[in-house]
Amino acid sequence: MSAPRVLVLSKRTSYRTMVIEAADAHIQGLLARGDPTVRRMRRSHEDHESTREEVQAALSALGVGAEFVEGARTRVEGEFDLVVTIGGDGTLLAASHRIGPSVPLLGVNSAPDHSVGFFCAAKKGSVRQALAGALDGTIKGTVLTRMRVDLNDRCLHKRVLNDALFCHEVPAATSRYILRVCPAGADSLDRTVASAGKPRGDHPLEEEEQRSSGVWVGPAAGSTAAQRSAGGRILPLSSRKIQYVVREPYTPLGARLALSRGTVSETGALVLLNKMRHARIFLDGHDIVHKATVGDVITMKRSDETLTVLGLARQSSKSGRPNA
Repeated sequence: MSAPRVLVLSKRTSYRTMVIEAADAHIQGLLARGDPTVRRMRRSHEDHESTREEVQAALSALGVGAEFVEGARTRVEGEFDLVVTIGGDGTLLAASHRIGPSVPLLGVNSAPDHSVGFFCAAKKGSVRQALAGALDGTIKGTVLTRMRVDLNDRCLHKRVLNDALFCHEVPAATSRYILRVCPAGADSLDRTVASAGKPRGDHPLEEEEQRSSGVWVGPAAGSTAAQRSAGGRILPLSSRKIQYVVREPYTPLGARLALSRGTVSETGALVLLNKMRHARIFLDGHDIVHKATVGDVITMKRSDETLTVLGLARQSSKSGRPNA
């Protein structure tokens, strides 16, 4: 039996980036004064470096060679049997964009005193046991739904794990759009406006013109993050639905929005007909951003590329989040 091929993606800490490499005088001054905004920076970096060494030692003790890459957004080439991330949820999220549906992902929380690490099955001090379980199959994986996002007829991303934010490019400006909930088989690129709740042909649509601060859209894995903060509900990790939550909707006096929040079936789609000249689509945070203009159609639906995260069901039961 051939040796397993393991890739380890390690984050670059803020301390390494700003202090060690950039020698940022402003940050160095804040650290020297013990400023509260940077008080945890050095300790978090030291914890991370210690965890990285722990992962290296554990793999060596298990007789497994691995390719180490620094920077979770670094281009990944080659095929692997296991991908391990060292960092927190953000590191795992960034790495997930580079992983196909057939490769399991194990997260190691390198600074558990400073990071939530919901997606991470291991943490500093317990790495070897988790790695051994990941390699011998005793740590079970949870298959998570990811989301596909299209702009007109072009796919922007098909591995969105947390959420997408659609809004005006200026946070203080009003977002204007038509929100459409499409069942299976409906034409998401049809720009004609239907009456909310009325059928169109064989496919009943729900549609509403809205003004708000934007719309959060995402699969179940992201339902405890921005979706929940904006008033959405926590979905079971096994859910294959996509949830949408309108941020700070404008509601005329005496009226109410019919589609301020809800879910789309696993075969349906959430469609946004953009009415803004300068709109933005943010995918899984602020690093991946796309422009949209008047008349563009943004379609969000369940992706055919799932993600398997190891040890997540066990972590879910401890955090109070619904189990898969």
